Amino acid sequence: MTTPVKTALSINLNKVALVRNTRHLEIPSVTRAARLCLEAGAQGITVHPRPDERHIRPGDVEKLAGVIATWPVKREYNIEGNPFQNLMDYVRKYRPHQATFVPDGEDQFTSDHGWSFPQDAERLKPLIDECKALGVRVSLFMDPIPEQMAAAKAVGADRVELYTEPYAAAFGTPGQSTQLARYVAAAKAAQAVGLGVNAGHDLSLRNLTPFVTHVPQVLEVSIGHAFVTDALEMGYAEAVRAYRRSLDARADGVLL
Repeated sequence: MTTPVKTALSINLNKVALVRNTRHLEIPSVTRAARLCLEAGAQGITVHPRPDERHIRPGDVEKLAGVIATWPVKREYNIEGNPFQNLMDYVRKYRPHQATFVPDGEDQFTSDHGWSFPQDAERLKPLIDECKALGVRVSLFMDPIPEQMAAAKAVGADRVELYTEPYAAAFGTPGQSTQLARYVAAAKAAQAVGLGVNAGHDLSLRNLTPFVTHVPQVLEVSIGHAFVTDALEMGYAEAVRAYRRSLDARADGVLL
């Protein structure tokens, strides 16, 4: 029987920055939010600085790099975005622990699909190689398509982040088990070729435990919108503890 890994919780702070940007008072503070989340037990911080600066801004990326670098115990910094827009500038300057490549357009409302192979392979490979030369782990944002995982490995990725919105949308409906089975198959295919598996997009306290219970060996989940929504009611620290409880509540050894 496989013993499940302890899934890391990375908090995406984009929505904190979005609220801050509606005024010129610098509140709520993105860096204070990061510190409170890390103090409460989050294992990492994620940001997705889009070119239009609608939420996370360049100054936030720099300040958060400082928070993570000086934290007394190891915590991970994950910068995500489109490597053909502005992501690589941040990777070169701050060398985060992980760069998550996401194929979103500059005016896209939110990320809604993964990379496709072989179409994206040739242009992704040199940028993945550059990240790895800088000592930065690369995760590719991917749809749960098992047949695509070997190609993601071949292009040099270290991990894939499975795009979980379809699972979240189907949660609590008759289609839930069908969607969950897609992620189980994709995760197993990724792991079979040596890729680590992350997951993110619309994961919440409602649907997180079933996901990590059944999808094998998820190394990290990145959660932003639902987390910030819960933090408005619970506070940052209690919201982190609630998500950690959801991750730790997986049924040990239950794998589909």
